[in-house]
Amino acid sequence: MKILAIGDIVGTCGLDALRLALSKYKRDNGIDFCIVNGENSADGNGITPTSADHIFTSGADVITTGNHAYRRKEMYRCFEDNEFILRPCNFNGNNPGHGFVVVDMGKTQVAVVNLMGTMYMDPLENPFLKMDNLLKKELSGVKNIIVDFHAEATSEKRALGFYLDGRVTAIFGTHTHVQTSDEQILPNGTGYITDVGMTGALQSVLGVDPQIVIDKFKYNMPARFDFIRGDAIMSGCIFEIDENTGLTTGVSRVCLNV
Repeated sequence: MKILAIGDIVGTCGLDALRLALSKYKRDNGIDFCIVNGENSADGNGITPTSADHIFTSGADVITTGNHAYRRKEMYRCFEDNEFILRPCNFNGNNPGHGFVVVDMGKTQVAVVNLMGTMYMDPLENPFLKMDNLLKKELSGVKNIIVDFHAEATSEKRALGFYLDGRVTAIFGTHTHVQTSDEQILPNGTGYITDVGMTGALQSVLGVDPQIVIDKFKYNMPARFDFIRGDAIMSGCIFEIDENTGLTTGVSRVCLNV
């Protein structure tokens, strides 16, 4: 089975790139299942029902999010009603939505877990302990488990990768919008990449108009980070998995000019 993980969709430019590229890429590469991080898919930040629908109709099976999940109040009901739109599972349990989903693929099941780091991020439940609890309880008996770890620190991402090695199928990082070149299969069979990158404007700073970010760093004054449009990329990673063992057999980065 081939599972495709797509990095953070950034604004209208990212949505348009996904619509143009994803369906054809899935067909050409025999993708069986697709996870897309959509937490920046709405212009101005966050995710909306409209941007979520756009991501699904472009070819996503599950949408994950991160620290901007709750930026738009109109999205709260969608988190409750649609089990295939996730928010980090280590948010407060009373928050709207679900942190994981188990998808019936017919001959097998695939669980997707949305998890968020705590280094330089919000003070959430410890992600290491949260995964321990999920694997012992709700996900006990599920072989194929894919984790989107939305985190800032590369050290935290790497550490969780080794911590979960052999216990989950694959773990991919999101949030920093810069694709890393460390895709690998860890010693006990878990597929790993520190960050899958973003889907959005190529000539940008993480999807934002470069001049806005330059001025922010130069003058240290408040600025609205407006997403820019233009030539785009779609970034991600393919994990080839053995659904009988729940381990990864191949990992390859994806970065398309759209």
